[in-house]
Amino acid sequence: MNVEASIKQWLYNHEQEGIELLQKLVQEPSKRGREAKAQAIIMEKCKQLGMDIDCWELEGDSLRQHPQFHCDRSDFSGNPNLAAVLKGSGGGKSILLNGHIDVVPEGNLHDWVEHPFSGIVKDGKMYGRGTTDMKGGTVSLLMAMDAIISLGIQLKGDVIFESVIEEESGGAGTLAAVLRGYRADGAIIPEPTNLKFFPLQQGSMWFRITVKGKSAHGGTRYAGVNAIEQAMVVIDAIRELETKRNEALDHPLYETIPIPIPINLGKISGGDWPSSVPDTVILEGRFGVAPNESIEAAQLSLTECLSELNTVHEWFQIKPVEWEWFGARWLPGQLEENHPLMQVLTDKFISVFNKEPVIEASPWGTDGGYLSVVGKIPVMVFGPGITEMAHDANEYIELRKITEAAHVIALTIMEWCGMDDA
Repeated sequence: MNVEASIKQWLYNHEQEGIELLQKLVQEPSKRGREAKAQAIIMEKCKQLGMDIDCWELEGDSLRQHPQFHCDRSDFSGNPNLAAVLKGSGGGKSILLNGHIDVVPEGNLHDWVEHPFSGIVKDGKMYGRGTTDMKGGTVSLLMAMDAIISLGIQLKGDVIFESVIEEESGGAGTLAAVLRGYRADGAIIPEPTNLKFFPLQQGSMWFRITVKGKSAHGGTRYAGVNAIEQAMVVIDAIRELETKRNEALDHPLYETIPIPIPINLGKISGGDWPSSVPDTVILEGRFGVAPNESIEAAQLSLTECLSELNTVHEWFQIKPVEWEWFGARWLPGQLEENHPLMQVLTDKFISVFNKEPVIEASPWGTDGGYLSVVGKIPVMVFGPGITEMAHDANEYIELRKITEAAHVIALTIMEWCGMDDA
């Protein structure tokens, strides 16, 4: 039996172990500020694999003063980053496998059929927050490494595995890992892509817009200016900007994505009394950045939009709309379609599935931008989770796809890093 056939047999023989590992991870609700217990499970697995482990808390001026550090979290204590290294014999290319341990909040519990942290298995699927985004992908990475190590395959290049915090809030964990010196000749991030290849990743950033009105008694509302109604004018302008920005983005990998770089309004607050005309509304949202666009150019497009509104709108000439960028930010990134990492992944995908991979652009931001822009590392996003299920109620993953992704990733690692006596 050749080495590739041995990898396949090992992975499918040990599939249940991967399912049990994922279940343990899902049952630890690693929301922001509570990542430690799930991270401990990852650490224990890396110890079992005999990898060199580095576990550290995010801190220090080099991180907080870095120009790409954008995070509203002041305290990272007790919730560490983790990196584990499988040293090669030398002479091969290195690869970085990056996963995030944090998950978004579960939302309204009444929208879930099962408890969001149950990890219950039904009909070949596991349900729970984080199954698809992206603990299932992290398990694929661990299974791939487990297969290589268990079969005694000696790689030439180093394998660096990362389990980071803060991906869902702007990438501080991956930025910290890059600044700590973890870089490689290529990287794979197993975010939920439905086993598609995402060589292009949009960036995004959070914004806050303040719309002002004039308060008055609700009985004489004509004496005031309703900030909620004025906010509707701003929202219309933002929708027009979104349309304009997306019409200008002409790339074949976005053909199947209805809105390639969305401007999402995610939070609104305003008014303090039903019988009063509200004098302030605050809008907060997420601004998509094209893969080949700078953060500064994207910011300028919103600035120009709202500045024009302040110029032409009669009320905003008196009380201008105000805006700021705050909190999380994800850098855009892209991998050339003829890059060697893309070629190796494609060859191994065909070997596993006997068909060409589907190649699209990512509909959301990832930590890939920090790896490619700050770390100068070529990045491919490829994972087993379901793109449309990320952040949704009743989130689930198809368990067989975890093993299939692990199969592709294991073969890619072996080809990319090289093998002794191969």
